[in-house]
Formats: sequence, C-alpha cells, structure tokens
Amino acid sequence: MKTSSPPVQIARHLQDMPPYTPIEPFEVLSARLGRAPQEIVKLDANENPYGPSSRAWQALAEMDFPHIYPDPESRALRSALAAFSGVPEQNLLAGSGADELIDLVLRVVLEPQERVLVCPPTFSMYAFDTRLNAGQVVDVHRKADFSLDLDAIHAMVSEQRPKILFLTSPNNPDGSLLPPETLEELLRLPLLVVLDEAYIEFSGLGRLGNGATRLREVPGRDNLIVLRTFSKWAGLAGLRVGYGAFPGWLMPTLWKAKQPYNVNVAASTAAIASLQDLEFLAANVERLRSERTRLMAALKEVPFLNPYPSQANFILCRVMGVDAAALKNDLAVRYGILVRYFNAPRLQDHIRISVGRPEDTDRLLEALSTVGRLS
Repeated sequence: MKTSSPPVQIARHLQDMPPYTPIEPFEVLSARLGRAPQEIVKLDANENPYGPSSRAWQALAEMDFPHIYPDPESRALRSALAAFSGVPEQNLLAGSGADELIDLVLRVVLEPQERVLVCPPTFSMYAFDTRLNAGQVVDVHRKADFSLDLDAIHAMVSEQRPKILFLTSPNNPDGSLLPPETLEELLRLPLLVVLDEAYIEFSGLGRLGNGATRLREVPGRDNLIVLRTFSKWAGLAGLRVGYGAFPGWLMPTLWKAKQPYNVNVAASTAAIASLQDLEFLAANVERLRSERTRLMAALKEVPFLNPYPSQANFILCRVMGVDAAALKNDLAVRYGILVRYFNAPRLQDHIRISVGRPEDTDRLLEALSTVGRLS
C-alpha cells in the first residue's frame, strides 16, 4: 500500500507530548488475568466499592428522556448542588468529571507557553492538561513528608510568574490535607489557585467533609476555584460527573467555552438522586473511613511496607526490600488483587492501595502475608 505524507502537521506542542496513562477497563484486566470480575479485588483506582445509592439506580431505571439532548446548563443539577453546597447557582458549573473542568479552566485562561505551577507527586492530569493546552509546567516538588515547599513555591512564583497553581486536598497519591493557613498564604500570591477536593468527603471534618471544603469561600474571592466530584463518595466514577465553584468574573467565559452538552442525562440524573440520598452515601463514606483505619493498622505490621497517614480513600505505601513493581504484579497475577504502582522518580518504590470492603482487606492482607516470601 502506498504511503504518503499527512495533509497537515500535528500541532507542534503535541508532537512529543507523552500520553496520559489511565487505569485499564475492568473487563480488560479481567480477561488479561484470566479471572472472572467477581474474583478480582480492585484497589487500584480509588473507586467506591459500594457503588451508587439505590435512589440513583432507581432514577437511572426510570429516566424519561434519554433520547433527548441534556440541558446545556445542567440547571436541575446546579440547583441541587447549590442547596447541597451553599454556593449560589451562578458560581457553579458541572462537568464530565472534574477532569473536564481542569481542562476547561486551562483552555480559557492559558495563553501558549504561559506557565502553570504544580507540586508533584500529585494528580498527573494537571501537568497533562497544561501541556495539552500549549502551556509550560513548572514543578515545585513536595518535601519528603509530602508537605508543600512554601519557600520554593514563593521563589518559583517570583522567578517564573506562573498563571495558575493547582493544589489537591487531600492530595493524591499520599492523602494529606492542605493546612488552612497554607492555603491562605498561597491565596496571597499573584495567580489563580485551583483547589481540587476530589477526596474531601473522606477527611472526616464534618458531614461528607463539609467542614474542610473551601467551596463557600469562592464567591467572595477572585483567585480561588474549588473542584469536587461524584466519582468517589457517591460511587459514580463510571458516569463521569463533577462540579466546581468559580469566581464570578470567570463564569461568562466558561459558559462560552464549554462543550454544549457536556454532562449527559444519565450522569445528571444519578447525581441529583445521590444528593437526595445523603444519609445512605454518608454511611458508606463512614464505612470506608473505618476500614481505612483498620487497613492502616494492618499495613503497619507488614515488614516491607511503610504506609503514610491518609485522609482519603486510599493509602500510599513505601515498599522496602521488595521491588514495588514486582509486588504490584505478583498481587495481580497470583492473587487477583489490583493496586496502583507509579513509575515516577519519586514513587518508584511505592504502591497505592484503595480502601475497599472488609472482605477486600482480608484478601489483601492474606496475600501480603505470603507475597513477600515468594518475591
């Protein structure tokens, strides 16, 4: 077959950009391991093992108009979110997961080659979307305990003048909360602060984390954005629905730039139903917080693991005396247990374990009691 040169060139900033590496679909992993899905313990993507509420299931089954395009302004969902969060509807925007909103903010704020400050190890989508939008990533690495290096951040802001700073609380992958005084100091910097609270509901500070969220502060500040998601606490990861609170000056441009039907009917329906079933979902969150305590205590007894304190639904562990990548592979192949391994310089000797059900913890601990001897 004759080959020819392409009719156009790929955008220069994308030609050498590395792809994002997502977790593979459950059915693909099941086939690869030769195990039925029900035989697999999936602790690699921070999903909620209890799934959606019964009201969400019922609402999905009874949807009236799945054949009609969704409301481009997600008005019913934003009204429910306003009642839930205490943030005015005019400051709220829903998205296809918080991931879409990360990309949208960068798309409307960033000019080519402008800089974005991130603090790795952290959620890698911040850097990925910055590069996708022709921006430059400026890294200020966290300290050994995963706390922020404030002196280095101040120096980098002065030298490089980044336009946006992304923060996560609790941080992914270590689960640490951002101290309130630290955020206040960073909000005094001359940039836009995007605070990602994907796991805030597991922090235990108030009902569903509402004692720790900074959502309600957004309308009174010009330089703060707060993002949240239904993926973790509400068990809707597969439906992709998130939301954010944004300062008023930014909202008109966000409305203009977003995709018109970005939140599908099923996602919106399930999210609204979830907000009507908070007692059920809060109970599931408490189950996971209780299991996190149990899992943490047990992991501390594993001689080759050093777990870090976490306020999220996962626990990051340093692996000592055993190859971390091999450990991850052994757990999957021999035991059907999936955990996350990060092939990044700071995390090559670490694995991250999502908090599951008690029976998931039992299988993991049983495997860890033998896998170290087999490696």
